[in-house]
Amino acid sequence: MAAQSRTAKYYASNPKARAKKKKYDTAYGKSPTRRKYRTELNAERRKRGIYGKGGKDVSHTKGGGTKLESPSKNRARQGANGKSTKAPRRKK
Repeated sequence: MAAQSRTAKYYASNPKARAKKKKYDTAYGKSPTRRKYRTELNAERRKRGIYGKGGKDVSHTKGGGTKLESPSKNRARQGANGKSTKAPRRKK
């Protein structure tokens, strides 16, 4: 098992903070914007025949399209230091 990150350790040792974060995350995931986002990606996975099979993520690109991308690359892109949260466009 991998070592816990600093954030994971914090929430493990602070139950009130963990409960507050859980409440926020639940509300965020239920928002119409996030539901639409998930729906688009799930529909694309169904279209490609990979829904429910694990593997690569379907990721939104800066150009508005989607592409397959490794989960570690896709989920690591958090917008830190002014970086975009969307994958770069495909090269033609």
